[in-house]
This record gives sequence, structure tokens and C-alpha cells, in this order.
Amino acid sequence: MAKKKSKGDPWGLGADEPEGEAAEPLPCWLCSRPTGSEVIWHHPIPKSRGGRDTVPMHPVCQNFLIANFTTSELQRHGMDAASLLADPAVAKFVAWVANKDPDFTAPQAKKQR
Repeated sequence: MAKKKSKGDPWGLGADEPEGEAAEPLPCWLCSRPTGSEVIWHHPIPKSRGGRDTVPMHPVCQNFLIANFTTSELQRHGMDAASLLADPAVAKFVAWVANKDPDFTAPQAKKQR
């Protein structure tokens, strides 16, 4: 009988691990740092635009993307994190968050549009 996939682990990455061992943290899709105790499964292409795939992210990284990009901008970038990193604001954010703790959170200000 096949194992059922959980919503928090759509690819079944944690299914084959023994219960006693701690799982190796997944890397964040945007900043590539290991994720902390809280992992957000983010839709790089918004669900409202037909996105189905999810990627692991820190809450602070997801909040930054949501605050600074519209759904149509995120749809144009798609699953390519490198195209997002080419944006100067994203590169500045990733450089800033690089030395923070994986469980670091910060309030995000909305970008003036």
C-alpha cells in the first residue's frame, strides 16, 4: 500500500526517515539557507495564476516576496529563483538575511507602488 503524502511535505521528503533521527533541514528556495523549525510551503507561481508546485521557504523570505511583488510579477518569474535574485531589492534582502538565524522573523513594510 502506498504511503499517503502530507500537505506539509508534498514530495514525501520526510517519509523514508526513521522516527528517532532528526531530519536534515531543507534549503530555502530564495536564500538557500537551511530552513528552521517553521517551514512555509510557498507557491512560486501563485495558485490564482495556475501554480501547483510548492517550494520550502523561511517565513521572512515569503513575506518579502509577497510584500514586494504582485501576483503577475511572480507568475513571470515562475519557478526560476535566479531571475528573482537578479532584482537588486531581492539581492540586497538575501545579502542582509544571509547571516541571520534560520528562525529569524522580521516585520515587512509594503513597497510603495
